[in-house]
This record gives sequence, structure tokens and C-alpha cells, in this order.
Amino acid sequence: MKHRSHSQLPAKLADGRQQFERWRSQHKPYTHIPEPLWSLATELAREFGLNRTASMMRLDYYGLKKRLERPGLDDTSPATDGPSFLELLPVQATPAVECTIECQNAAGTQIRIQFKSQDLPDLTGLCGELWSRHQ
Repeated sequence: MKHRSHSQLPAKLADGRQQFERWRSQHKPYTHIPEPLWSLATELAREFGLNRTASMMRLDYYGLKKRLERPGLDDTSPATDGPSFLELLPVQATPAVECTIECQNAAGTQIRIQFKSQDLPDLTGLCGELWSRHQ
């Protein structure tokens, strides 16, 4: 049986192995592997094969296989990028309001105001302000 040396590894696989070894040297055994490293492992497994990647990265074959088989997950980005569910609340449908106000004082001055909107302004304040300007 022929045995390959680590020097014959493709550059991407050797770099991935180096990242895993660097992370392992900085963490205690049995610490959970972070998502960016799992994403790297799944990417490498797709390119170089599941068995070879699991072996070179010293990962559990079946754990890596489960991650490869997860439907709908983008393994190239961590799962913590953003919310996976976003609730959109419906806008309350209020019908457009139409309003016409006509005022006339004793001198015969007339004011006519027409509104077509979902929100009516403070009509009494508006009428008072406009009326006081015309006198």
C-alpha cells in the first residue's frame, strides 16, 4: 500500500490542515470547533472528498458528512451572519379620507380646504390659523 506524504497535499488542503492545527494548539481538547472552520472543512470535503478531508483535518467522518448533507445551508458563510427568520408586520390598511371644509365669515370672506389623505392634520388648529390671517 502506497502512503502519501503531507508534502504532496494540494495547497488548499494543506492550508486547511494548518488552520485546524493552529486552532487546536490554542484551545483545550473537546472544545467545539467554530463555524468558520466547519465551513472550511465542508468546502474542502466537496473539493477533495469526504474521507480525505476528515482524515487530514482530524475530524469525525460522520460529523463532517452530516454537515455536508444539511439541506439549504450555505457552508461558505457562518450561520451567525444574520437572522434566519424575519417577521414583516402588515401595515394597517386605512382607507383614504376625503374632507372638504368651507368657511365664510360675516364680511363674506370664504375659505375652502380640501384633503385627501390617510392622516388628517389638526383641522381646528389649521382653520383657526388660516382664518386669523385673513382678518
